[in-house]
Amino acid sequence: MRVPYSWLQEYCDPDMEPGALAERLAMTGTEVERVGLVGPPVAEGFVVGRVLSAEPHPDADRLRVCAVDTGDGERTIVCGAPNVAAGQTVPVALPGATLPGGQKIGKAKLRGVESAGMICSATELGVGESPDGILVLYEDGSGALYADHDHIKRTGSLVPGTPLAEVLPIAEPVLELEVTPNRVDCFGVYGVAREVHAISGAALAPEPWAEDAPAEGEGGVDDYASVTVEVPELCPRFTARVFTDVTIGPSPAWLQARLAAAGQRPINNVVDITNYAMLLTAQPLHAFDLDRVPGGALTVRVAAEGEKMRTLDDVERTFDAETVLVCDADGPSGIAGIMGGQVSEVSAETTSVLLEVANWNGTNILRTSRLLSLRSEASSRFEKQLHPELCMRAQRLASRLLVELCGAKLVPGTIDVAAEIPPARKLVLRGERVEGLLGMSIPQADQVTYLERLGFGVEVAGRDLEVTVPPDRHYDVTREVDLIEEVGRVHGLDEHLPSTLPAVAGRVGGLTREQRLRRRAEDAMRDLGFDEVVGWSFTDPGEAGRLRLSEDDPRANPVVISNPLSEDQSAMRTTVLGSLLDVAQRNRAQGAARVSIYESARVYLPTPGPTGRKALYISGNRPVGSLAGEFAGERGAPDVEPHRIGALAVGSLAPGSWRGGGEPADFFALKGVLEALAGQLGAPLAFEPAEQPFLHPGRSAAVAVDGEAAGWLGEVHPLVCREWDLEAAVGFEVDLAALVGAARAGEETFEDVTSYPAVNQDLAVVVPIELPAAELHRAVLSAGGELLRSAEVFDLYEGKQVGAGGKSLALRLEFRAADRTLTDEEVAERRAAIESALKEIGGTLRG
Repeated sequence: MRVPYSWLQEYCDPDMEPGALAERLAMTGTEVERVGLVGPPVAEGFVVGRVLSAEPHPDADRLRVCAVDTGDGERTIVCGAPNVAAGQTVPVALPGATLPGGQKIGKAKLRGVESAGMICSATELGVGESPDGILVLYEDGSGALYADHDHIKRTGSLVPGTPLAEVLPIAEPVLELEVTPNRVDCFGVYGVAREVHAISGAALAPEPWAEDAPAEGEGGVDDYASVTVEVPELCPRFTARVFTDVTIGPSPAWLQARLAAAGQRPINNVVDITNYAMLLTAQPLHAFDLDRVPGGALTVRVAAEGEKMRTLDDVERTFDAETVLVCDADGPSGIAGIMGGQVSEVSAETTSVLLEVANWNGTNILRTSRLLSLRSEASSRFEKQLHPELCMRAQRLASRLLVELCGAKLVPGTIDVAAEIPPARKLVLRGERVEGLLGMSIPQADQVTYLERLGFGVEVAGRDLEVTVPPDRHYDVTREVDLIEEVGRVHGLDEHLPSTLPAVAGRVGGLTREQRLRRRAEDAMRDLGFDEVVGWSFTDPGEAGRLRLSEDDPRANPVVISNPLSEDQSAMRTTVLGSLLDVAQRNRAQGAARVSIYESARVYLPTPGPTGRKALYISGNRPVGSLAGEFAGERGAPDVEPHRIGALAVGSLAPGSWRGGGEPADFFALKGVLEALAGQLGAPLAFEPAEQPFLHPGRSAAVAVDGEAAGWLGEVHPLVCREWDLEAAVGFEVDLAALVGAARAGEETFEDVTSYPAVNQDLAVVVPIELPAAELHRAVLSAGGELLRSAEVFDLYEGKQVGAGGKSLALRLEFRAADRTLTDEEVAERRAAIESALKEIGGTLRG
């Protein structure tokens, strides 16, 4: 919402600099994004001039040599505008003035004639558009129209030399407000003025809609038009007035400049008046060419499925059965609350106007606007839900302007088709509740003053106040606490609210075990040299295809968002891998030599469908499926928003990583990272060969935590890497709940320190190449019994010495007893048991 400062001052002048007012508004709940500027950077050098004569240039067909009175005498200005003529009152930039683009005006010779200044167009001043040439303030020099609290006056002759800033809003500040959806009153300049009045105490001008236009047209409104509302629940109120003898033309210069400063493009006087009234009152309006409405009959109804209409922006639009239309006898004439149609557009030939000011269901307007991807100044207001009572405010204001600026005659009467208008809301404000909630005492007299400044009706009832909510705050202020907020913010929370500590009554906050361990896991990943990233929870529906997920994989059928930010973010992600690949792609595109990143976040999995098909999901809460499968299973109540921790490395491990940096990022490197992460939490891991569509065959594994399937690990498939413009990548994704659930970290456990020595032995065994090392490891630990404290695989060899189809794994065994020194016989017994267990799984000891 753009509010020109001069327009605001007409209704409430706070007598402070715009920057100071912007800060005060922000501190009381009305955010000002910035203070802009209209037109030239400074107003000096711009004056009102009068063209005394305009003669053809002796050496140029398209130039005219003008004699212009600028208050300091007559000067010659060469002008190329086709519409310049003697008798015009025009804006003049004197030598030394600076135009909005930074161009400085000086004296110059144009085809041999010296020119001392420039007659300006609206475009050159930055206050509008002027395709036909210079901006003419008034044709015959007898006066100019300007706005003073919107009572239009005709003044005496504009004296040449008058500073142009006194006539047009040039070089003036514009407050750009970020209006919150609940404050529909601040979508109008008068509503902002009331807010300034409330927070500053400066005088507020009378309401601009208080005065109505005289009804001097012939007959009555029912002789010209009729309105039928078939859907009163979607159109609570529809008002219409008829104007005859309308003269279409350009709006006065002040009106064009004011609209341009507020961000609106001037079109013609009728359309400009509707936009002006909307900007002032926050209530949108629409004007119909009554002669183009067959029989003058309008009907408000919902569209037929597939019904079409060409809107004012010259686009043919197709509607569904929930779109509300304003129709004439021949079909749609406008989309309710959003945009009118070309069929009844006001044009230069218009002589009769039907002015519609209606109220619409905000939810329906918002839905239709999104469905059509069509957003307008009107829809942005209606979708917040306006009160039906606001309609007649805009009718009265616009009627007066149409009569005064267009020479129109208002036909007596107003068509007013209304459903039940919500009664005024009445609330009780208790004095003790104000102090109890705000923590400070505000005198009752001040409470009354603040609320009355904001437009509330207030009656004192002992220590309480009986408050009537005004129509423009009806849907915002609904409870006593809302009134307390109004009182508190106007009083000044930043200035008067005391600083106190909360009463905690001896209670101390803390983290749950899950929160502590989750943070420990994230800290561990940073310690291992991985940078944290935060990806979007939304993703591209085509991501599943790029990850090579089959159609019957539930991860390929994500939850679809009903109101997405964009098509590329219209589905909820089912894995963090896509987010990690996106970040890696951007970093590599920017020249990053290596990428080591992780993300700790939720994913969103599909729930079982009506056919009874269960979704695949990862969970560590219970045993789920086989490690050799999709490490997912079926349960009656799956966790559809599991928290995952995933990592991705491209190129090599970054400096500062667990291996010091420079280590190639391959399967074994990321396996070491995942094992180090689990070691920080004290969670036991196991790995088994498994495949995922997005992982390289033979270089991937399923991850189990404490014996339960929990995730995957592996090198990303080359075809998937190609989709993200990566040469290679490796990563893992694990259910964080599984890690946390199995974690021993943080538990108070201890073991007696023993001084008895350990017996360390190495063991090399040849096994079939397809046998997982994890199975060998489990067999050794099981056979070793209590005396075998640890068994670590430290070497892998494949070659001709072990024969085809075999591999050699070397293990380091540690035997220890807590209460004695082990004898050779005890160790030999355990060693023999281990060798026997290895033979059972196909292993042969190497010599």
